[in-house]
Amino acid sequence: MQFPESWLRSFCNPDLNTQQLADLLTMAGLEVEELQPVAPPFTGVVVAQVLEVAKHPDADRLNVCKVDVGTGEVLQIVCGAPNVRPGIKVPCATVGAELPPGTDGKPFLIKKGKLRGVESHGMLCSAKELGVVEESNGLHILADDASVGQDIREHLKLDDTLFTLKLTPNLAHCLSVAGIAREVSALTGAPLTLPATAPVQPASDARLKVNVQASELCGRFGGRVIQGVNPQAKTPAWMVERLARCGQRSVSALVDISNYVMFELGQPSHVFDLDKIHGELTVRWGQAGETLKLLNGNTVTLDAQVGVIADANQVESLAGIMGGDATSVGDDTKNVYLEAAFWWPKAIAGRARRYNFSTDASHRYERGVDPAPTAQCIEYITQLILDICGGQAGPLDDQTVNLPSRQPVTLRLSRAQRVIGMPVSLAEVQTVFQRLDLPFSTQAQGEDTHLIVTPPSWRFDLQIEEDLIEEVVRVIGFDKLPRRAPKAPVQAQVRPEARRGLYAVRRAVAARGYQEAITFSFVEARWEADFAGNTQPIQLLNPIASQLSVMRSTLVGSLVEVLKTNLARKAERVRLFEVGRVFRRDASVADGPQSVAGFDQPVRVAGLAYGPADVLQWGQASRNVDFFDVKGDVESLLAPRQAAFVATEHPAFHPGRCAQVQVEGRIVGFVGELHPKWRQAYDLPQAPVLFELDATVLTEREVPRFTSVPRMQSVFRDLALVVNDRTPHDALIGAILAAPSDGLVRSARLFDIYKPKSPVTGINEDERSLAVRIELRDDEQTLTDERIDAAVQAVLQTLNDKVGARVRA
Repeated sequence: MQFPESWLRSFCNPDLNTQQLADLLTMAGLEVEELQPVAPPFTGVVVAQVLEVAKHPDADRLNVCKVDVGTGEVLQIVCGAPNVRPGIKVPCATVGAELPPGTDGKPFLIKKGKLRGVESHGMLCSAKELGVVEESNGLHILADDASVGQDIREHLKLDDTLFTLKLTPNLAHCLSVAGIAREVSALTGAPLTLPATAPVQPASDARLKVNVQASELCGRFGGRVIQGVNPQAKTPAWMVERLARCGQRSVSALVDISNYVMFELGQPSHVFDLDKIHGELTVRWGQAGETLKLLNGNTVTLDAQVGVIADANQVESLAGIMGGDATSVGDDTKNVYLEAAFWWPKAIAGRARRYNFSTDASHRYERGVDPAPTAQCIEYITQLILDICGGQAGPLDDQTVNLPSRQPVTLRLSRAQRVIGMPVSLAEVQTVFQRLDLPFSTQAQGEDTHLIVTPPSWRFDLQIEEDLIEEVVRVIGFDKLPRRAPKAPVQAQVRPEARRGLYAVRRAVAARGYQEAITFSFVEARWEADFAGNTQPIQLLNPIASQLSVMRSTLVGSLVEVLKTNLARKAERVRLFEVGRVFRRDASVADGPQSVAGFDQPVRVAGLAYGPADVLQWGQASRNVDFFDVKGDVESLLAPRQAAFVATEHPAFHPGRCAQVQVEGRIVGFVGELHPKWRQAYDLPQAPVLFELDATVLTEREVPRFTSVPRMQSVFRDLALVVNDRTPHDALIGAILAAPSDGLVRSARLFDIYKPKSPVTGINEDERSLAVRIELRDDEQTLTDERIDAAVQAVLQTLNDKVGARVRA
């Protein structure tokens, strides 16, 4: 929330400077996010009146003006503003004045000079040139009652500061200048003076009947007919100024008055064009299929979850959010209906966001607006309308339907002392409640004292004992808390030895030469279709950017995008990894502390390797990274567990260079080279190799177990086998290890491949020779030749049966 300091001090003016006031609010929980002067420093600018305007003799767009600056001397000033005319009062920088710095950062010094041969003794200024606004289309025209010669900083009250507060949702009572002033008064003890709201005496009997059909939507509804208003009346300069300093532009007098009271007192209101309302108004829930064109030009489709104000023909307003275009006030408006209400926060919360916008009114209503002064606010708005726009007010209609009841909250003094961490006396707590205007009673309960507080109508946040304790400590001052280390019965949770944390996984991947990337969980829908084959990803209702519209189900797209960013910056060798969640639809997932029904959110570890396999060096020839380099990285990350790599197909990877990663028969991820069509589609000079693994399998590890050193020596036998070219390595080794050798075969390793260039006896054209070394051992006794030969024969028979292998002749 933004407001000028001068407005706040008109209600409560403590003996504090600007910075001290900001620090006080921040320490009380009303964080001051920014302090900004209304205008930058400048000197020598006064209120001036233009007496005469004549065309410049040598320039079509320049005028020669006679200007009175209050010194008794008429100055000649050349001006190029399109809105200059005789009689207006404007800011004038006299000779010697210093205006705010320009783009070069240096102050702009006004000197006597000539423009196209005509002398100019000063400069008529726009609001932009004074630093008051960022854009302006001419001179800043002042009010007719401005005093000629007065310093412009004094006249426009530019020696003011804009406060920007970052309020938490529980501070609904501080969404107005009066609410903040109430807090400042409680914190400092300075007197509080709020605007008086005397009832307006009706001058007519005009009424508009309103039926409140939904008490769970609207708890109080007030309204009044005002006839004969002048919608083209000019909003007073002081009101325009205050609205502008709250970040609100002036629209028209009727709208400005409504906005002004909202910023001042926190009560939103709406002004209908009475003559555009058909019959009576009804406050109800919307109906499916109803539509409404809003004041912002959007047309929304309603349902039974949205509150509306409707007349006999159609819906005219979104309750507590925004009015409709059909009944908006305009230049031809003569009669208006002023409305202010209490809308239940639960009935307003989230409704505006469903239509992708937010309003100041909905922001306040969904947090809670004080229902008690609704009638007084209508009286105040009415009086402002009559004073500025004229007209005749009808009687006030005030329907109290269903107001929130404030349940008493009990504060135990002993509990407050224990939570705050320092001794707090009963008198101190009572003083705090009195300063906050919280009605309370005191009861003795044994050795303890209970204070029973009935929250006032504007405090929606006081519901439990801890809320009252917070009020006590923030008024006393957080800076008064003793500085000592907290003490608590903390018990360390020891991670099982069979598991490691994700930080250890990150360090392990980084040790392989990969750099960590952190990307959004929101991705382009195209990435999901290309890299995951996911044509129905989880859509975002309100994406932070149009292209980041879905939740990712794979990390591949994010890493490819980071690769493109690195390549655009001339990186030749890229190693990337990311640890993050992916999001998939899964009907089997139930609601839980860390889960949402219908959605699976596993953690994945993905990596990408691109470019040379190693940095430039003299020890070996340069080559590009390939599938087996990354496969080795995956094996290292999973060690000591043995992974199996089974050829498969994946939407993101090359059909012939992709494998499933299996651990103990469970699929835990994929590794492969990027598909050629995606390499071409994403403009990559060469294909990167990627892997994506389930983080769970990487955090699991086997606990080391003791095994004694073998007492018996191993025996090795080399076999030269002829197999078909298409026989995979895993099938060959698997057949050897599966042979019925009475447990003697301990390992097998391929150490040579021979493929003759020309026909050779014993090897057909579609075959090749593989040399395999087999290790045999019995831990209990020395192997004999008979047992060794029997085991080798069992291996050869199994190889012949399973993969069609034969011994090379």
